[in-house]
Amino acid sequence: MNAESGANMKVTSCGMILAMFLLLLPAAEKQPQVHDDASLRVSRVLLISIDGLHAVNVANYIQSNPDSTLAQLNAIGVTYTNASTSRPSDSIPGFLAQITGGTPRTTGVWYEVSYRRDLSPPHSDCKTVGTVVYVDDEIDTDPSKLDGGGISVNSLPRDPEHGCKPVYPHELLRVNTIFEVAHDHGLRAAWADKHLAYEFANGPSGRGVDDLYTPEIAAINPHDGNDWAATLKDVETYDDFKVQALIHEVDGLDHTGNKEAGVPAIFGMNFQSIHIGQKHAVDPASGKGGYIDANGTPGPFLSEALNFVDAELGKLISELKQKRLLDSTVIIVSAKHGDSPMDVTKRRIIDMTLPAQIIGDSLAYDQSDDGSVIWLKDPGQTASVLALLNSPENQQRLGVQEIFAGNLLKQTFGDPATDPRVPDIILKTETGVMFHKVTNTKLSENGGINEDDLHVALLVANPKLARREFHGPVQTTQIAPTILEFLGLRPSELRAVQIEETPTLPGLHLRAK
Repeated sequence: MNAESGANMKVTSCGMILAMFLLLLPAAEKQPQVHDDASLRVSRVLLISIDGLHAVNVANYIQSNPDSTLAQLNAIGVTYTNASTSRPSDSIPGFLAQITGGTPRTTGVWYEVSYRRDLSPPHSDCKTVGTVVYVDDEIDTDPSKLDGGGISVNSLPRDPEHGCKPVYPHELLRVNTIFEVAHDHGLRAAWADKHLAYEFANGPSGRGVDDLYTPEIAAINPHDGNDWAATLKDVETYDDFKVQALIHEVDGLDHTGNKEAGVPAIFGMNFQSIHIGQKHAVDPASGKGGYIDANGTPGPFLSEALNFVDAELGKLISELKQKRLLDSTVIIVSAKHGDSPMDVTKRRIIDMTLPAQIIGDSLAYDQSDDGSVIWLKDPGQTASVLALLNSPENQQRLGVQEIFAGNLLKQTFGDPATDPRVPDIILKTETGVMFHKVTNTKLSENGGINEDDLHVALLVANPKLARREFHGPVQTTQIAPTILEFLGLRPSELRAVQIEETPTLPGLHLRAK
């Protein structure tokens, strides 16, 4: 045997040993990372956020309407049956979960209306510190107008550490957004939502969204004098404004349809119709709202809302098909929050002023919807306030199921002693409890941390995806890094993903050839 033949045999033997070693590796180590196949990359992602949409709504609707748009999307995608949104389940933290990959303890934004111990009141000289912060129509110059009249600087909190300057919504965020990451890579982003305050989608840079459309839902409909959420007809007309904006964007125009802009790489909108269909007890045009049983069977008002949203989704899918963009677009359908209770027999209205009555002068601010988020004037007062809240009488009066404070609060939500944004106490209430005026007729609310608040729909669709249901627990924070991976961008460019180590969504595999 010559030297060359001997060398070849050694190389061959080494190769065989290596191959045998690889075969013995555990199966999990041989699995590719999600989206590892470059053919799963797409040109754009359409994110549809539908307030109030529970996972069971999707399942029930598809079962009853097998030819619906949701059924068509379900047939070309992965449906996550056990997805949870943010805690608390308010619109702002719910949306931030989808676009940052982070929870409130990381994003720093807790609710549409919250409290900040490190900011000063609007239109002040910053001699006092501590203020309520609004991220809704309260900061509009004229909320009766569809364009809100612009953001009112005099309604914004002030920053005593930076010359008492006004703090815009986007400056409240501690972390960047998917829109900012896209912008940094030269990709176009667009979004449509319900308040001017949703300019916070721009992220801390203030420049993440190239085409932001925020018609004010609190504005007055000139045709009937109602705000746009007053009746199903009103809110459907309002939601259709945003759908038409997205259709323009699919066509390569800006949201007005008047300017060439190019199809965005990330775009989408928020629907309000189903949320209104769940909350309103009676709609003059559509009858009773909400559900008719504890199994999620919708009443006539909610059924109409579901049909409307499905038809609107159909318009968007049709436009993508017409422009031959469907195969290169991933469509994600989810929700910022659910609404609670689904079983209206559990509905219990508690006077919205009761938490303040019980806590007294120690209270700085409470945001009570179907849970209660509480900030105290001094975190050092927490023990004495807890003594009040822990009394059996007050727990019954407030419908308390669980109290998060002290170490229990720190483990999940953060430490108010070191973070001026974190609430001191969070009350998880019994399912069905809502804090309102006692005469309020709403059937459900959001903002709490019960199952009906948290268990939301999540569907990821594209013709290249293998159809399946994924039953393991996932979080809506996983939407953000997944969107970036679909676009071939690094999820680690999101600061919240780094901090919380947020994974991409599992179970997304190519359809078999």
